[in-house]
Amino acid sequence: MKGSQKVIDYLNFLIAGELGARDQYFIHSQMYHEWHYGKLYTRIYHEMEEETDHARALINRVLMLEGTPNMKVADINVGCDVPSMLKSDLELEYSVRQHLKDGIKLCEEEQDYVTREILVAQLVDTEEDHAHWLEQQLGLIEMVGLQNYLQSQLGDVA
Repeated sequence: MKGSQKVIDYLNFLIAGELGARDQYFIHSQMYHEWHYGKLYTRIYHEMEEETDHARALINRVLMLEGTPNMKVADINVGCDVPSMLKSDLELEYSVRQHLKDGIKLCEEEQDYVTREILVAQLVDTEEDHAHWLEQQLGLIEMVGLQNYLQSQLGDVA
């Protein structure tokens, strides 16, 4: 099924962002693992898996629209400590959120409502799960202090 070239190009842009997010979450999860913050490791590794699923859905849609997925990875911003890592991940999610909104608008203009629904589902996940959780963690650091927060994140790492 031949799709709109504008939608295909934008999906490729989104794929790069999802692959970048995947890589950023992956390196952050491994840093948490090294530091024995088992709870952060588990959550961020899960986020990495979800970003991979998002990229997969977009890749599959590009293929269905008879396009060629561009596997270029967007730049990442690796933090150096827990607060900077959480802030970097939150900035990434805010960026993804805006890009998804722009993509939804484009899909409406191009009358591609199936792709629009894929992007809406990813937007819900980005806003209600990823960004919200990161905002909560940064709020906890402010409320209880960094040392107490870090102590609460210690745990066994598989």
